[in-house]
Amino acid sequence: MRSKGRKSIATFKVREGQPIGVKVTLRGDHMWSFLERLISTALPRVRDFRGIPNEAFDGRGNYTLGLSEQLIWPEIPYDTVDKVRGMEITIVTSAKTDEESHRMLTLMGMPFSRKEAR
Repeated sequence: MRSKGRKSIATFKVREGQPIGVKVTLRGDHMWSFLERLISTALPRVRDFRGIPNEAFDGRGNYTLGLSEQLIWPEIPYDTVDKVRGMEITIVTSAKTDEESHRMLTLMGMPFSRKEAR
């Protein structure tokens, strides 16, 4: 699904109604495949990676992770990238609390930073 600008912002060169992003929902096998590639392949390719933050839970057991560039995915050839673009990944879980979600994601192999573990 395309995301469109809600209002014009001259400093970002965005006009109201202009396409500015894309949203995708993954479920089932596609979701598990994506999570596996995120945890085992993409995140370790982040420059100076020391784990993902522990603070990005929303209070209801969901986790949002922001990535600053798409080049961490090995499927994207460097030569085809015209502009570095970031992405936001939200992992919606069935956990009722942030602590349950943190424990579940940790057991799945999510590399949280060690500094402020829950």
